[in-house]
Parts: sequence; structure tokens; C-alpha cells
Amino acid sequence: MTSLKNDEMFALAALKQALKQYRELEDATWQAMQNIVRLRRLNKGQELYQAGLTPRTFAFVYQGLVRAYALDEKGAEYNKKFFMEGEFPGSMSALLTNTPSQVTIAALEPSMILEIDFAAYRKLLVQHHDLALFQIAYLEKNWLLEKDAREIELVLSDASQRYQRFLTDHGQLAARLTQYQIASHLGITPTQLSRIRKQITAD
Repeated sequence: MTSLKNDEMFALAALKQALKQYRELEDATWQAMQNIVRLRRLNKGQELYQAGLTPRTFAFVYQGLVRAYALDEKGAEYNKKFFMEGEFPGSMSALLTNTPSQVTIAALEPSMILEIDFAAYRKLLVQHHDLALFQIAYLEKNWLLEKDAREIELVLSDASQRYQRFLTDHGQLAARLTQYQIASHLGITPTQLSRIRKQITAD
């Protein structure tokens, strides 16, 4: 029990620090936030959210690494996004529309996350102006600007450029992923990625 309490305390401190990067929350807001989260451990490969089911929460990664992925009609994986420590995985479109998720979110490593009740969080956004400002700042950076940049990159950049940009932006993350996982995220085959790596090394 003591270990669980300590883990929860440290996880909450990490969450508070992550929120602070976008907006300093008032004490009352932070107290309210703590009441709508719960600590959860995930084994490697364990699903946090499953495609086809309607989620009720989103999460904060305290320790570990998770991915959001989808399967095509042939069963091939597309790794949409990876979430490491300090980030917020969730099927946001499904949460906002109260519909089944199109992606599965699962742990790539043994992980410890804080699950956040989405309905309760939406109520807090109305009640606490500082939390609403955090939400705006977070969405602008991580969903609008990042999404626009990735869409343009997919159209205008070749596979080698996309890979080198991935290494520049996510070098620490790349070291924790397999070649297959990176290739799937970039929309290429592992064989193509292997060729690109060899070419970069040769150059």
C-alpha cells in the first residue's frame, strides 16, 4: 500500500509539472483535478483503449511508452502516434463524439499511467478558467500545429526526409522503438527503412 501511495504521489507531481508547461493552475483547480484521476499499471502489450469500444477516459503517461495504432483490412498495422513520459494518450475524437475508437492504444513497455475521467474533466473545463486555457494551449500545440506539420510532411517529403525529421524531433523515442514500429509510423516498409538507414550511414 505504501508503494502504491508513493507511486501515486510521484505520478501526480509529474502530471502537475506537465500541466504547468502550458498553464499554471490555481490550487483549487489542481485539487479538483486530483479527484478525477486514478493510477493504473500496464504490462507490455496490454491495451489501454481498444478499437471498436467507446472510451470514457484519457491518460497521462508517468512511466513507460504507449502507442496508438490502427489495423487496415489486411491486418497491417499503422502506428499513428507514440506517447512517452509526460504525454497524454487518448482517442480524443471518440471521446468528443461519444463513439467507438478507431485506434487501439496499448503499452509498448511496462507502464504506469494516470487515467483521467473525461466527462468529469469536461465539467472542470467549464468551472475553472485556468484549466480551459491549458486545454486551448495544449490542443493548439499538439493537435493543430503538429497535425498540420505532419500532413504537409507526408505530402511534400520523401521517406528519407521523414525518417531524418523523426530522428531530429524524436531521437530519444526512436531508441525505444523497433525498426518495424518506426517504419509503420512513417508509412513505409521495414525493408525501405533499412535501405534508408544504410544510405544515411554510407553518406
